[in-house]
Amino acid sequence: MANDEDRVFRALADPTRRFLLDRLFTRDGRTLTELESELEMTRFGVMKHLRVLEDAGLVVTRRSGREKLHYLNPVPIRLIHDRWIDKYAERRVSALASLKQKLEEIG
Repeated sequence: MANDEDRVFRALADPTRRFLLDRLFTRDGRTLTELESELEMTRFGVMKHLRVLEDAGLVVTRRSGREKLHYLNPVPIRLIHDRWIDKYAERRVSALASLKQKLEEIG
């Protein structure tokens, strides 16, 4: 059984799903029709991608009358960043700061 992190990585692995997230980042609260119009894919195909994004917690929906609006939820991406990216970047930043300090001491 996949955990939350696995679902986020699986969702982000697909270029179509990343495109949908980018569209929602640009303007949140889009309908399926709006999102579908920007892709050369069937409505059903877009719905499947949105379902994967929803299952990963990357997209949340809200009904507004007869329409279902889709919103980006950046929290799961931030958690991935904090867990998998930030800690590795910190070492590099520390190494560069140490190098700068040593070079300044020499020069």
